Amino acid sequence: MDPFVLDAQTWAKTQFATADLHDKRRTDRLVYLATQITAHPSGSFPEQTESWNDLRAAYNLFDCEDVTFEAIATPHWELTKRTTGRRLLIIADTTEIDYGPCRKVSGLSPVGSGYGQGFHLHSGLMVSAEDDRIHGLAGQLIHHRQPVPKGETRIQRLHRDDRESQIWCTLVNQIGSPPPGTSWVHVVDRGADDFEFFYHCQQAGTDWVARAKNLNRKIITPDGDKLELRSYLQTLPDAGSFTLNLRARPKQPARKAKLVVSYAALSMPTPAIKSPFLREANPGAIPMWVVRVREVEAPQGVDPIEWVLYTSLPVEDLEGAMMIVGYYEKRWLIEEWHKVLKTGMRVEKRQLKTSERLEAMMGLMSVAAVRLFQLKGEARTAPERPAGLVVSPKYVTALKAVRKLGSSVEMTVGRFFLELAKLGGFLGRRRDGEPGWITIWRGWDKLQTMIRGAKAIIEMST
Repeated sequence: MDPFVLDAQTWAKTQFATADLHDKRRTDRLVYLATQITAHPSGSFPEQTESWNDLRAAYNLFDCEDVTFEAIATPHWELTKRTTGRRLLIIADTTEIDYGPCRKVSGLSPVGSGYGQGFHLHSGLMVSAEDDRIHGLAGQLIHHRQPVPKGETRIQRLHRDDRESQIWCTLVNQIGSPPPGTSWVHVVDRGADDFEFFYHCQQAGTDWVARAKNLNRKIITPDGDKLELRSYLQTLPDAGSFTLNLRARPKQPARKAKLVVSYAALSMPTPAIKSPFLREANPGAIPMWVVRVREVEAPQGVDPIEWVLYTSLPVEDLEGAMMIVGYYEKRWLIEEWHKVLKTGMRVEKRQLKTSERLEAMMGLMSVAAVRLFQLKGEARTAPERPAGLVVSPKYVTALKAVRKLGSSVEMTVGRFFLELAKLGGFLGRRRDGEPGWITIWRGWDKLQTMIRGAKAIIEMST
């Protein structure tokens, strides 16, 4: 199912109508609230609900013990996991949800340097391997960071169930195994570089692409030698090179980087110090491949790029290595989704008084943020599709009218979202590049307001 073809009300029913909130009236209220939020994604709850009765009903909904993060978001997760395709990527990452040091909210935990309060949201975003098409969230966790006991040893830490490194394994287990005929690949950063993570993926029948954190780790070469990963990488011949256009980052302008690629097979032995889980499971060494990407001829004063990527997918030539690099490069998609969640949906500005209410709100907003993020994704992945196949024809007609386009103008998906962005303030000059999701959703917000107004006028006159 294409989750963006549907109008707001139908979308809300599709995503939330099966939520088990132990009362059908609560589920109906959730669907209604989701529809309201979709109509005004950046607004506060008073702006989104527009009446005291609806606002009070929303607050009462989040105050129910049975209305939890998991109960709200599970239908969406299950719907996403039913997506079929030859290969789908599950891009996982953690973001801090920070409500600041001054707000009086019960149940929050330290975030950032310890001065803020909030929780960590760990999510798996499902994306097509062939392009950047966003299918939804396959699973999520909320984690409250606990203070590390003073003087805790490594062995003591491994016996704790709440250690932060476990969220990667827990998410793999929550998402589970792919449907027949479909391959899932977990794409993760250095936080997941742990033997247990690879073992859980192996047990779930999923693949992985993971950036290595510890280059001093001992690995086993195909010849049976046991040596440090760093030393092994130095022996690998260069397989080829490519140029990567790097986006601008704080204190780093955009630039082109020349990268050299090498790859090889290896096995990861079980760790010498094992957690209780690994002692009971008693797994053997895990075979995998490693792909190294390193920058050459880096500008002076710039730290050269180096990625060392573990993968369970076979890498037998340069094309296979470049495929793995391409999968890892898609991690920017979940970073953009985090921006949508925080900036577009303004989840850190919500005025709820307990962690439980904020977590329930996060279940709803996470799913709504996927829909918002898909706005730009549709223009990027299917620009030539007729717009009427993606959005309701009434939106196409209204946008043509407000943008003063002739009725004979062919409205493709790409043209629709360009005009939507212009409605949201995008100038569309030659040097402006592609519109961002912020101007797109601003235009979407304006367009929906216009359609609602026109509908109200028609209803009053009949």
